[in-house]
Amino acid sequence: MSDITIVIPVKNEAENLRRCIPLAVKLGQVLVVDSGSSDNTPVVAREMGAEVLNFDWDGQFPKKRNWTLRNYNFKTEWVLFLDADEFVSSDFIEEVQAAIQSTEHVGFWLNFSNYFMGQELRGGDAFRKLALFRIGAGEYEKIEEDNWSHLDMEVHEHPVLDGSIGEISALIEHNDFRGLKHCIAKHNEYSSWEACRYIRLMRLQSSAISHQSSQQGCAEWQNLTDRQKKKYSNLAKWWFAPAYFVVSYFLKKGFRDGAVGFHFSLLKAIYFYQIRLKIREQG
Repeated sequence: MSDITIVIPVKNEAENLRRCIPLAVKLGQVLVVDSGSSDNTPVVAREMGAEVLNFDWDGQFPKKRNWTLRNYNFKTEWVLFLDADEFVSSDFIEEVQAAIQSTEHVGFWLNFSNYFMGQELRGGDAFRKLALFRIGAGEYEKIEEDNWSHLDMEVHEHPVLDGSIGEISALIEHNDFRGLKHCIAKHNEYSSWEACRYIRLMRLQSSAISHQSSQQGCAEWQNLTDRQKKKYSNLAKWWFAPAYFVVSYFLKKGFRDGAVGFHFSLLKAIYFYQIRLKIREQG
């Protein structure tokens, strides 16, 4: 077994855990961090062989992933954060086990095969994230939310690590079986968070420019990835959402997936347009 703890932050994810955990335990110890689920998520997690940790958010920093990094007594060198709708393969397990045996990297970018409306997508915007790293190498971005969000887990924050970062090429299957209702509801919650995050970033940057002394604003912006900087620089512009559709559907060949590819690119473009409208509403 690898020197990895797999952390799965959840709320009401009993059904997805029935598939996620049996695959994850082949890689390492599994810890499920639950936020007061109303279904039988904790029972299912324990039945599947996972340890369960309860998390009760107070509305401020840290959220679920950072709280776990700061409060759980890890006995492994590495941590892998998985969502309940992410399913590891034997190829992924083998590549990770080999990669961490001898590496100078402190973290690895992970790549995903994305499913939408029951179909694996061959084109469109690729899904990847930094979710495997050495314990103690860093933590997720620190954002002082002060109750402007009701989401108790990091949304689009990424780990800020001290050291070089590699990449795992074997894919993780990202496949949520709860349908469009759940997907659209999640987009609504996330777009509200993104609008608030954008407004906060712009205010901090404006303060940094005006006073040339706001290290908080500069640091929060500098900790963004290049992709995040590009997104937040253009998120409020009218052309960003339609440009995303053109890039995803045409340039990144979302059309290869037929009608499903069109729907996926369109819904993501609508998601970005929702963010713009919410920014204008609050601004």
